[in-house]
Amino acid sequence: MDINDIRSEIDKLDHLIVETLNKRAELALEIGKKKAKTAKSVFVPEREQQVFRKAAEANNGPLSQQAITAIFREIVSASRALEKPITISYLGPPGSNTHIAATQRFGSSVTLSPTDSITDVFREVEQKKADYGIAPIENSTEGIVTHTLDMFVQSDLHICSEIFVLITHNLLSAEQDISQVKRVYSMPQATAQCREWLRANLPGIEIIEVSTTARAAIISKDDPGSAAVATMLAAQVYGLNVLKEGIEDSPYNRTRFLVIGYTEPPPTGKDKTSIVFSVPHKSGSLYRSLRAFERENINLTLIESRPTKQMPWEYVFFIDFLGHKEDPQVRLGLQTLKEQSLFVRVLGSYPEAE
Repeated sequence: MDINDIRSEIDKLDHLIVETLNKRAELALEIGKKKAKTAKSVFVPEREQQVFRKAAEANNGPLSQQAITAIFREIVSASRALEKPITISYLGPPGSNTHIAATQRFGSSVTLSPTDSITDVFREVEQKKADYGIAPIENSTEGIVTHTLDMFVQSDLHICSEIFVLITHNLLSAEQDISQVKRVYSMPQATAQCREWLRANLPGIEIIEVSTTARAAIISKDDPGSAAVATMLAAQVYGLNVLKEGIEDSPYNRTRFLVIGYTEPPPTGKDKTSIVFSVPHKSGSLYRSLRAFERENINLTLIESRPTKQMPWEYVFFIDFLGHKEDPQVRLGLQTLKEQSLFVRVLGSYPEAE
């Protein structure tokens, strides 16, 4: 076939794709009607992951698995919007890594609501101004985001889902050359993740801390002689030059984000549970509490302590482990933990991210 014949075949396939997508959308609308009768959430993370997994399993190329997932993410996002439009609150401004996480999880067929702080993300969901929120919880090189942990002590929101985002930092500026940069703006976690590169390439440079990488891009745009450590998305949103790509020190730099809301996903067979608890202030109390997980062969993936902020030297403990709160061994483990603790609260059981 010549090029026109090939294009003709593509046009036929495009027509078939559109026809099939609309048939799928009609079925999604039917599901939406049934959900409305039972007040079920339109965001069903366990079902969405199942859709992505099955699409990837059916893929024989030449499209990559990543491309297939991206395509189906938008199909699911558009179908979900037909059932009910939803609003996602995230730590902004636009162009932040949390913005990227929100798009990666929910696609583009949602209303994104940027906020100035993690506290505001929680408040918008609690006050029903947003259906769900996205907040960072931990980075693979810099560790836990304490602000997010502290908010769970004050809030009754659940963890509904998790997202892992590969973090790539870039040096952005309104200037044309790195030699013109006299100061750098970014959030503390981002500059820490680029510490060695900044020391080697911009020795002695003034580093000014701001709330997010996107905020750094906004400030740098109007400040001659400055640059920002921020995302490629921020470069596009704010019209900045990319002076250097990929300045993070570790090529395996990832951040884990949480979706918060009131949805409680059922077991999928591949789940994670997050809890917060406190123990009596006496010798061996934490050890005895953690034995509950060892006895039931439950694998812990995170443990962090935070001050209660009510009494000096009193702490609460945050734990993530594999399994769902409805799994028999997890039920037993949590029951034993409650017997050894002052209080235990399950923050959420949700599908483990791929």
